[in-house]
Amino acid sequence: MNHGGKCRHLHGHSVKAAISITHSDLNEQSMVCDFSEVKECVETYVNTHLDHNFLLHKDDPIIPALIQNNERFLTLEEHPTAEVLSKMIFKHLQVHGFQVSEVALWETASACASYRES
Repeated sequence: MNHGGKCRHLHGHSVKAAISITHSDLNEQSMVCDFSEVKECVETYVNTHLDHNFLLHKDDPIIPALIQNNERFLTLEEHPTAEVLSKMIFKHLQVHGFQVSEVALWETASACASYRES
């Protein structure tokens, strides 16, 4: 909403995620963590909440029409930017016990946004 560029129009993205997990020690298998555990956690979250879903700011005026037409959507407190989606995935990984240091989302080969905490 209220964006001046071409992205103000309805559109979607296929993104690539880069997730960094850090830890001061290695586990019994000499790893920070098993990549497959991170992948499973992220894929479950993405498939349940983000994939094939209409992501909208909570004040978007199209919401009543979507409700009326029984369309799937997710409202967010913030605008659904790559930065916000990175933050959502970051927080989900944290809640599930991963010591995530950064989540970056690539919208295109040259456009990336990331979220990390200090």
